[in-house]
Amino acid sequence: MSQVLDIERCDLNIKSNSSSHHTEPYGEERLIVRRGQPFVITLHLKPGSKDFNLSDTSFSLIVETGPLPRKESDTKVTLNLRDSTVDGEWSTSAIKDPSGNTVSVSINSSPNSPIGVHSLTLDQKGQRTSLGQFTLLFNAWCSRDAVYMRSETKKQEYVLAQNGQIYRGTHKRIKGLPWNFGQFEAGILDICLKILDENPKFVSDADKDVSARRNPIYVTRVLSAMINSNDDRGVLVGNWGEITSGVHPGTWIGSGDILHQWAESGPVSYGQCWVFAAVACTVSRALGIPCRVVTNFGSAHDSDANLLIENLYDEDGERISGGDSIWNFHVWVDSWMTRPDLDSKYDGWQASDPTPQETSGGVFCCGPASLKAIKEGQLTNKYDAPFIFAEVNADVVDLVRLSNGEIVEFSGSTKSVGRFISTKAVGSDDRKDITYHYKYPEGSKEERQVYEKAQHHNKLQQRGEEPGLHLKIKLSDNMTVGSDFEVHAVITNNHMEARICTVLFFAKAVGYNGKLGESCGFTSDKVEVPSGEVKRLPLKLQYDSYGSVITSDRLIQLTAITIDKQTIDYNKTEKTIVLDEPEIDIKLVGEATVKQPMMAELTLLNPLPEPLKDCSFTVEGVGLTHGKPITEKIGAVGQKEEAKVRVEFSPTSVGPSVLLVNFDSDKLKNIKSFINVDVKE
Repeated sequence: MSQVLDIERCDLNIKSNSSSHHTEPYGEERLIVRRGQPFVITLHLKPGSKDFNLSDTSFSLIVETGPLPRKESDTKVTLNLRDSTVDGEWSTSAIKDPSGNTVSVSINSSPNSPIGVHSLTLDQKGQRTSLGQFTLLFNAWCSRDAVYMRSETKKQEYVLAQNGQIYRGTHKRIKGLPWNFGQFEAGILDICLKILDENPKFVSDADKDVSARRNPIYVTRVLSAMINSNDDRGVLVGNWGEITSGVHPGTWIGSGDILHQWAESGPVSYGQCWVFAAVACTVSRALGIPCRVVTNFGSAHDSDANLLIENLYDEDGERISGGDSIWNFHVWVDSWMTRPDLDSKYDGWQASDPTPQETSGGVFCCGPASLKAIKEGQLTNKYDAPFIFAEVNADVVDLVRLSNGEIVEFSGSTKSVGRFISTKAVGSDDRKDITYHYKYPEGSKEERQVYEKAQHHNKLQQRGEEPGLHLKIKLSDNMTVGSDFEVHAVITNNHMEARICTVLFFAKAVGYNGKLGESCGFTSDKVEVPSGEVKRLPLKLQYDSYGSVITSDRLIQLTAITIDKQTIDYNKTEKTIVLDEPEIDIKLVGEATVKQPMMAELTLLNPLPEPLKDCSFTVEGVGLTHGKPITEKIGAVGQKEEAKVRVEFSPTSVGPSVLLVNFDSDKLKNIKSFINVDVKE
């Protein structure tokens, strides 16, 4: 006759299980484990329990997840006692302590289990006892898991690192933006699971959705839709126009504050591409999916899917608006996983983009698409490979519409899109160029073959140095925001005879997404350039003209055009400049000791020839500021004066961390810096 265990309590052994499952950073409030790997719980028997033999004991464990657990959906599993656990499947075994007072139960989950909160119930002849709950995550340390990553240093970076760098600017002026991902901060994992539960697929069919959470492809695609709020109650509202309410995208320095705000009150205003990507990275890492933030400089938005970015101008050089555009930079995420829905050769990094640009399957989401498929031009592979391929590979053609209605091509480029694709290097704050993951070298035989395979329209012919007028733009050495400076259009005549042309030189504010703003400078002249000679046309950019029209990205697009209407000869060149920003000086005052107050002294010199209003510094750091940003407001700061403040904080965790700093004001925004902090006992 089988015996029944008389259980007093169950110990989930959170500390030891967390250590072996690389989940210690989540804390010790509950059991969080990774799938495909055993964990051990201890059953404490009531005093005076009869002696028993496990061989005479009949019990099973019931593991359930989701609101409608079913065996058919693999959301309910019943485990009968075995001699030992079995790799690759749900199984359980038990060992009796020699004292007879405890039973150690080892539970192994399947590496293909749905992630999320699971309940654990002991069943003895129909007598059921709740043993508690555990949260199951993807497991990059398990070779049978779809997100398995062999390199330990890469797992440390792409799963466990809570701080990172996001790259912005232009391909010639790349600047790292420090970011606090904070995936292990208190409450963040619950919010990440709430995001999955709020997605429309869960609402319409909870059983199917929870079952599908075994698949990182599915989860990543859900996240690319749920990080934006275009079709649902997703996390972030995008705004690329004038921002008069909410939080400016450039103000954020970490994901935690955004996620907490969403959990409390719904979609958060506002985000732009790097914010969408950073939050997606936080959620992916929290759920156990290796993830990195990627920046593409010269990123094409191909609205008509012809793999061409077509810029149309009138005879006076004015741009005629169209659907295509090139963003100065665009940011998305790569996630690491296998692709059994495709072929093993497409395993590895997969690009997905939570910024709402175009719909996919009727929803604003994008990816995951295999980087290997993108590199080889395999555009029929799921998901959204053509759009991402165009972002890094589209050719550019400039067209002019003549007064008679004829459209003439006058310039183009096969090399201006998809440049210096960047991510943070493993184990350091250095920038890693990963362009080779996405495409063959520009102009190489392989790159052109891939493009031609993907291109269904006439491709542009690459141009050499032909006879004619050639244009370039020369910049000033000092282009700090607040200063006045000159730039030059340089015209070289390679004809055998002199040329007379009209030169137009424009300066316009531009957003990082390529959307042009108001003019901040213009000059024109009719010039004669003798054969073999060079002429320069200066354009003075004054703060009085550009200060009120530039965005917080501090970008100005320069466009020079030469027009010879007699020979119908048009030439154009563009260059986007990033105005240098003032630096924040950070000094730590006092020793960085756990649970002891210390100070950060922050200083910034106002470079503008006018006062700043509503000035503030915000600091945030994992294990430094209790999971929330600290803001100190200092009011107005006069022209060429220093903004200075001391911020007090008390570290809560021992070890290395990063203190992120943001300066904000009415006229100077998005100024960021950071300092490493090593907290001692």
